[in-house]
Amino acid sequence: MAHLLVVESWVGSMSRLLPRAIREGGHEFTFLTRDLHHYLRSAPEGTAHPLLGARNVITADTNDLDALLPEVERLHSVLGFDGVITSCDYYLPTVARIAGHLGLPGPGPEAVENACRKDATRRVLADAGLPGPRFAVHEEWAGLARAAQEIGYPLVAKPVDLCAGMYVRRVDDEAQLAEVFRALADFPVNARGQRRTPAVLLEELLDGPEVSVETVSYAGAVHMVGVTDKSIGGAPAFIETGHMFPAALPLADIDAAEQTALGALKALGLTDGVVAHTEIKLTSAGPRVVEVNPRPAGNRITELVRHVTGIDLAAACVDVALGRAPDLRRTDTGLRSAAIGFLVPERAGTLEALDAGRLADEHGVLEVQLAEPGKAVKAAGSNNEYLGHVMAGDPEGPGARDRVEGLLAGLRAGLVIR
Repeated sequence: MAHLLVVESWVGSMSRLLPRAIREGGHEFTFLTRDLHHYLRSAPEGTAHPLLGARNVITADTNDLDALLPEVERLHSVLGFDGVITSCDYYLPTVARIAGHLGLPGPGPEAVENACRKDATRRVLADAGLPGPRFAVHEEWAGLARAAQEIGYPLVAKPVDLCAGMYVRRVDDEAQLAEVFRALADFPVNARGQRRTPAVLLEELLDGPEVSVETVSYAGAVHMVGVTDKSIGGAPAFIETGHMFPAALPLADIDAAEQTALGALKALGLTDGVVAHTEIKLTSAGPRVVEVNPRPAGNRITELVRHVTGIDLAAACVDVALGRAPDLRRTDTGLRSAAIGFLVPERAGTLEALDAGRLADEHGVLEVQLAEPGKAVKAAGSNNEYLGHVMAGDPEGPGARDRVEGLLAGLRAGLVIR
């Protein structure tokens, strides 16, 4: 039995998938957090969050790396950790530093830090000769406005250190850019209490559909699990409204996306001990990297993969964190595609009605999760405001997305926000 240290977590699906994978692998874990109540609040009423079922739950300032490393070293001398892991992007660099400090398996800290900083990723990929959008990074307004004129509108403006599409916006002129700049200036600390870098990343707007490449890197080799497609809405924001695995694309496009992701992972140095989710735009000029995430995909994509291939990416994440070869054997699950669609609110208010009816009993439905009436609703500006999702599979071919879209249309018809 191995013992993992879990440092913080998202409170969404991966916060349940990782503890499950740890236990099903025959292991145990210690959970380290700076704010226990963050997880207590996220659990449904009357239930305990699975992270709090750890062998040990320990409170420490996970935002202060200088104080955290000696504390973790002391814990390691008593508890004996075999690996360290997190599902939360904001703590991926911290986990890489802890692993390096304790001599545990994992990717290099610098590689993880570069992947988690959107501006650093751009520089590393450009230095490696990988084609990408024209870009610029500035903290001050004058430099940002000048760079925007040089690259040319329309542009994409991004924070360099936030997740889930937060504050990522298409900007068509200087007035819209100023709005994004002011909004980010008013958001100096992220949701985990970490002070943000005030830099804004500008990128040339890329055309074409977006996909993600799911990979597992172990012992210097990058293993391709497959390509997921993505639908985007909520302009001028870039909100993920749905996904299907595998992407219904020509083999040439699949291969191009996978080779582009491979080049990016090699350039960053993410070829050992990491499950990655690399987002790619299939532009008219060829594939271009959007970003590289050195952790399993969110938005239930890992479950789409499992439903179609039998491959458990949460379990693979646990395995590589322990320095063990992951099980990437495919099995016949009876499904040829699986898709998820999200219910995205277009305006603010209070959720008055959202009736699922007998949706869960419909043929091919794999999951239904919906918000309860009474919930305060925000008009969606990122992937954080969903009102729920529907997941469905197709045993015949790439029909799962159409199935999900039909089911969502029925849900939207009964959605009442006042």
